[in-house]
Amino acid sequence: MSAIFLYSIFASVVLIYAPFLVVSYGRFRVGYDMAAPRAMFDKLPPYAQRATWAHQNSFETFMVFSVAALMAYVTGVNSQTSAVAAIAFVIARLLYSIFYILNIPILRSLMFAVGGLCSLTLFVQSLIQVKG
Repeated sequence: MSAIFLYSIFASVVLIYAPFLVVSYGRFRVGYDMAAPRAMFDKLPPYAQRATWAHQNSFETFMVFSVAALMAYVTGVNSQTSAVAAIAFVIARLLYSIFYILNIPILRSLMFAVGGLCSLTLFVQSLIQVKG
């Protein structure tokens, strides 16, 4: 069951870049400027701007989750609760990006909170495992 932590870390890495596909689409719609790709942000349609923010937030949450999942893996956490937390994090982050791009703030915020609780669950399960 501990392999689920490693798979969830990999899935989370993939999800970091999923919103960027929407950003890329928006960039090409307005005329991609290879000389100054970051300067294009203000020209992007609103959905592509939100996708940029979802992409950036994915990096931030990945750092916390990856540490929590690696702690669970290294300490030998082997519970259904921790497996569910790892899978739920991946699902919550996928939905977070979707809700962000679609501009549904309440659901986006809910998914952010779910992801944070999943990471917290893995931290607590790891500390309990170490304490024995």
